[in-house]
Amino acid sequence: MIVLALFVEFAVLSFVAFGGATALLPEMHRVVVVEHGWLDDTTFTHLYAIAQAAPGPNVLVVTLIGWKVAGLAGALATTLAMCLPMSVLIYLLIDRWESFAGRRWQQAVSLGVAPLAVGLVFSGATLIAQAAGLGWSGLALVATVVVVCLKTKLHPLWLIGAGALLGALGLV
Repeated sequence: MIVLALFVEFAVLSFVAFGGATALLPEMHRVVVVEHGWLDDTTFTHLYAIAQAAPGPNVLVVTLIGWKVAGLAGALATTLAMCLPMSVLIYLLIDRWESFAGRRWQQAVSLGVAPLAVGLVFSGATLIAQAAGLGWSGLALVATVVVVCLKTKLHPLWLIGAGALLGALGLV
């Protein structure tokens, strides 16, 4: 039964996945931690961290949640639920959408989705920061990394390394 519940919950989430799985973190957290109690805050945060550290798409967090909740069947159910319904819908509607190319309302929808995705991703980042217990030093590090990324062409691996060093020294 839990596998079916996972599939249904994540299938519903797939229809609002503007910005990818990361943008859905707050809603995934609400469903998995708050509503059903399948995971606790710490486990949810750890699964997200593992998914981000691993190579591959950001939807990996969904697979890890399913695995932790219901093993292999849960991993398959959540991954299929997140990918399949919206893929089928897009496949069925893409020709119709393309026939409206250049229309004012289509451009408005396309432009409106971008800020929605940014807001959802920011909301997810805020949720993870709160669950990780990010203090003032962590927030200062995040702000510094944002500024450095926006103002320089420094490779992000240097910033990841610097953050890891600061964490290892207990400064963050």
